[in-house]
Amino acid sequence: MSFGVGSLGRTQGSDSMSKNLLIFKGSPREKGNSTILADQVAAGATQAGAQVEVIRLGDLKIGPCTACEACHEPDGTPCIYDDDMQLLYPKLKAADAIVLASPVYYFTFSAQTKLLIDRWYALESKQGNALRGKPFGIVLTYGDSDEYTSGAINAIHTFQSIFNYMKSPIVGIVHGSASDEGDVLKKPELMEAAYQLGQQMAA
Repeated sequence: MSFGVGSLGRTQGSDSMSKNLLIFKGSPREKGNSTILADQVAAGATQAGAQVEVIRLGDLKIGPCTACEACHEPDGTPCIYDDDMQLLYPKLKAADAIVLASPVYYFTFSAQTKLLIDRWYALESKQGNALRGKPFGIVLTYGDSDEYTSGAINAIHTFQSIFNYMKSPIVGIVHGSASDEGDVLKKPELMEAAYQLGQQMAA
């Protein structure tokens, strides 16, 4: 498997007719458990023929939405703020499918993931969000015993609400307990589930 390195991440696959899959890593840890599972999703999707770009949000400078509403002025741009979201907006629009991978921090997904999602507000219009209808995949890891005691259920419900509003289907949600860095490697069933999610996202 070959990898091409770009300013935002890496791209796998070269078939121009293949599905364009965008994967966001929301963990600040380079070898975190959700990061490892995101790579498994990428591997599964690549094997199934998708063109995959993986973006680590911790490497980017993304500011919070300030509700200035400049993006919704008649002559507005996607967002008035000149940060790395300006590089992500065209990639988001061009993607055929998107995967969000995040650890659970304090009972929901990471701040890096939330910043990305909040800035999707600039993609809203009277016709709905520009990402409307795109299929999404979700990967979550947490340190407690299950999705309820860890608070992962809050993240899951939030994702469900977001994509119900956007009229975008959730292809699958892979989640599991893995606290210490690399723990997920000891859970072959979770690794396989992430790989299979990649296959599904590429279909």
